Amino acid sequence: MGGGATPPSYSPTGASRASSGAAGGRRAAGSAGGGSRSGGSRSGGGSGTGGRRAAGGAAAGRGGGAGSGRRRLIDYPRQGKTGVRRWLPSWRLVGGTFLVLVALVVGAFVWAYQSVDIPDPSDFAEFQTTTVYYADGTTPMGRFAEQNRTIIASDQIPQHVKDAVVAAEDRTFYENPGINPAGIVRALYLNVTGQDTQGGSSITQQYAERYYVGQTTTDIPGKIREAFLAVKLARVEDKDEILSNYMNTIYWGRDAYGIEAASQAYFGIPAAQLDVSQGALLAGLIPSPNNFDPRISPENAERRWNYVVDGMVTTGTLTQAERDALVYPQTVEFTKPDTYAGPPGYLLDMVRRELVAEGFTEEELDQTGYRIVTTIDPALQQMAVESVAAVPPDHSPNLRTALVTLEPATGAIRALYGGPDFISQSRNAVTQDTMQAGSTFKPFALVAYLENGGSLKSKYNGNSNIVIPGYAAEPLQNFGRGNGQSFGEIDVVTATANSVNTVYGAMNVEVGPDKTLDAATRAGVCASWARAEQDCSLFDNQAVPSNVLGTSSPNPLDMAQAYNTFANQGVRTEPYIVEQVTYPDGDVAYENGHESEQVFAADVMADTTYALTQVVERGSGEKAQAVGHPVAGKTGTSNENRSAWFIGFTPQLTTAVAMYQAGVDADGKPVAETITPFGPYVNGQITGSSAPLDLWTAYMTRAMEGREVLQFPPRADVGEPNTPPMVPVPSVVGLPEAEATSQLQTAGFTVSAQQAADPTVPVGVVVSQNPSGGEAEQGSAVTIVVSTGPGETDVPNVVGLSEADARSRLTGAGFAVTVQQAADDAIAAGDVISQNPSGGTAPPGSTVTIVVSTGPAGGGGGGGGGGDPSPPPVEPGAGG
Repeated sequence: MGGGATPPSYSPTGASRASSGAAGGRRAAGSAGGGSRSGGSRSGGGSGTGGRRAAGGAAAGRGGGAGSGRRRLIDYPRQGKTGVRRWLPSWRLVGGTFLVLVALVVGAFVWAYQSVDIPDPSDFAEFQTTTVYYADGTTPMGRFAEQNRTIIASDQIPQHVKDAVVAAEDRTFYENPGINPAGIVRALYLNVTGQDTQGGSSITQQYAERYYVGQTTTDIPGKIREAFLAVKLARVEDKDEILSNYMNTIYWGRDAYGIEAASQAYFGIPAAQLDVSQGALLAGLIPSPNNFDPRISPENAERRWNYVVDGMVTTGTLTQAERDALVYPQTVEFTKPDTYAGPPGYLLDMVRRELVAEGFTEEELDQTGYRIVTTIDPALQQMAVESVAAVPPDHSPNLRTALVTLEPATGAIRALYGGPDFISQSRNAVTQDTMQAGSTFKPFALVAYLENGGSLKSKYNGNSNIVIPGYAAEPLQNFGRGNGQSFGEIDVVTATANSVNTVYGAMNVEVGPDKTLDAATRAGVCASWARAEQDCSLFDNQAVPSNVLGTSSPNPLDMAQAYNTFANQGVRTEPYIVEQVTYPDGDVAYENGHESEQVFAADVMADTTYALTQVVERGSGEKAQAVGHPVAGKTGTSNENRSAWFIGFTPQLTTAVAMYQAGVDADGKPVAETITPFGPYVNGQITGSSAPLDLWTAYMTRAMEGREVLQFPPRADVGEPNTPPMVPVPSVVGLPEAEATSQLQTAGFTVSAQQAADPTVPVGVVVSQNPSGGEAEQGSAVTIVVSTGPGETDVPNVVGLSEADARSRLTGAGFAVTVQQAADDAIAAGDVISQNPSGGTAPPGSTVTIVVSTGPAGGGGGGGGGGDPSPPPVEPGAGG
C-alpha cells in the first residue's frame, strides 16, 4: 500500500492520486470533521486548493468542504498523522492482520486435513508385473519382479532393527505428528544452498507414499497431500503398526521387498534372527539400495552403517559402549533370479539401466505393471546367439566375445550378445568390457584428414620400418613378420585397404592427433549411454601420433556407434534399447525420441565409406564379400594379439564383433592376454581378419538375407591431393648410418635402411643410396645400403689345375695366393696337388695356399765319374 495509493473506499471518484496534491486532498477532507488544518496549506502541487487536487479536477467545494464523519475500516495510511508516522501501521492493524492470517492458515489446514481421505491400501499394495517384449511387441523377453516379498508380523521384527530404521530415516518418529518439520526445513536449506541433497520426509510420509499412494511423489501439491495423509495416519494408526507396515513394504535392493526378503538376500537368515549390526546395515540401505549395497560400493555401505549406529546412540537405543563393540557385518553373495539367466539377461539389465537413467525408479519398474517394448529384433538376436555359439569350442575358456548390431537411421540396438549367461558372468562384454581398438581407430584419422583438406588421391611412402618425422625416433613397421610388409609409394585408398601403418602414421602427424581424437568423439566414441556422463577418460594422454594405431581401449558399443555414424553418412544417432513404455491402461509413459545430430559432412562420409569398402573389396576384409551386399568395414588387431575386431556396415545395419582374452597379472589385476589360437586358426594367430571377421560374416550373411540391395553414396573426392615440393637429395655415401639418416630426415625425407657386406667399407658406413642425387619429392623415401664389413665368399676348388689356372681362379674370387712345391708321383709337374683352405668360405682378400707338383721323386740322371746322386727335395711338412 506504499507509494501513495489510496484504498478504494477513499477514492469514490476513481481519480488518480499520483501527485503530491492527492495527499493534501485526504488531509483536507479529514480536517473538516473538527480540525483547523487547511488542505490547501499542505498542497504539494502549487495550485493552492487541496480539494481540487484531491478530486482530480473536480470543483474545490467537492474536495475540501464536506467531511463525511465516517470511520475507516482500515486506518491506513493513518489519519491525523504526518510524515513517517502516517505510514507506520498501528499495533492494532498489525495485530489484526496477523490474527487474520493465522485464522486463514488454520482454516486452510483444517479444510485440507478434512478433505484428505485415507485410501484403501489394497488399491496400491498389490503390485503388477512389468513385462518386457522384443521389438515385435508380442514376444516376451522377460519380466520384472514378481514380488519377492514375505509379509511378517510386527513381533517377528526385532526391536533393535526397528530402532535402526528410526535412527536412519526419522529420529523423531515416535514424537512427531506424522511429519518432521525440522527435517523438511533442514533438507530445504541443504538443497537450496547447494550442499548434499537430502530428503525431508518422515517415516510416516514415506509409508503413506509407498503403502497408500503407490508411487513416488515429486510435485508440490502431491507432497502437500502426502503430508496431510501422514498426519491423519499418525492419528488413526499405532506407531508400531506404521513402522512395521513400512518395513514390510519398501524396496531394500537385491530384488527384495520387505524386511524378511531383505534379510534373506543380504544375510541368508530370517528377519527375526538379525542382530544389531546387520539391522543397521539394512537400515542404511533404505535411501538408495542399489548405491549403498556393499557389493556395489563397500565404502558407501560402511559409511551409512556408521551413520545408523551413531544415530542409535543419539536416539538412546544403544549405549556408546555397545556401539563401540559392534563389528561391521559381512553379507552373503547375491545371485540374481532366473529372470536374468542366459544371453537375454544382458538385455534385461540394459533395459533397466536405460529406464532408470530416463528417470524411472527401480520400484516403479518392479511394481507398476508397465509394458516395455524394446528395439531387439527377435530373429536377429537368435542369429547372433547362434553365430557366437558356432565359434569353435576349443578356444580358451576365458575368451570373451562381443557382438552388437545397430540401425543407422535411428541408433536402435537390434541385436546384442554380451555373454553366455548374465547370472554367472554379469559383466556385459558389449557395454562394460574395454579393449584396445587396434586399426579400427584408423578411420577417425582418415575423417580428420579429409575434413582438413586431405584427399584420397594423396600419396605417401608405404614402406615398412621407416622413421616418420614427428612420429617417433624408432622406425614404424607395418603388419607382417620380420620388419613388416613394404608397399612403396601408395595412395590413401590403398593404404586403407591394406591397413598400412606407416601411411596412417604420416597422415596422423600431418593432421594432428588431437583432431583424430575429436573425430572419434564426434562419431560416438565416449558418447553412448554406456558412458552416461560423457566419460572420455579413455582418451586421457592419447593426443599422441600413435593413437592412430588404436592405443586407447573403448568398449564395443562405443565403436559400433561411431561406425554407425559413418553408415548414416555423418548423422550420429544415440544407441538405445527401449522403444516405448506404456501403463497397464495403455497410456504412454515413455517413448524414445531418436536423438540425432549431423556431425560430419556428407561428402567426407562418402569418401570415408568408399575407402572402407576397399578393405572388403581388396584388403584384409575380403571374406565379408560373402554377405552379398555392399559392405564397408575395418579389421583391427592390437599389440601381441590381445584384442581382435571387425566392424562393418551395410546401408541398413552396423555390426561390431570383438574378441579378447581376460586374464590377471601377477598382482591379481585384470589384464588382456594374447588370444590363444583355436579351431582353424590354431597354427596361426587370432587377428581381426580371422575369427572376428569369420563370425561377422556368418552372422551378417543371415542378417542381410532377403533385404534390398542398397548402394553407398558415390565417392566425392573431397580435398586436394598432396603435391610435395622437389628438394635436393643429400649425398650420404661414406657417412655413418646415424649421421646419414639425420641428414636425410632434416632434408624432409623418410629413410629405409638395408645392409650388405663390403670388404672395402667399414661396418656401419653407407655403401650406396637410392636416389643417389638430384631432386626428389619431399617426404619420399631414400634407401641407404649400410656396410656389414667384408663378410665371406666361397673358396674355389683349384686342385688338379695348372698353377697358372689356379692363380687366375683364386685371384678372380678376391683371394691372395701363395705357392709351395712338392714332388708327387701321381701329379704332373706344374699342377696343383692341394690347397688350404680347401673349400667352404673365407673373407675376401684372405690368402689361399696352393701346393704345386715338381714331378716324381728321385728322377736325376747318372753323371760321369761315378759321383753320388743329388739328395731328394724335402716334402713340406714331412719333417725329414
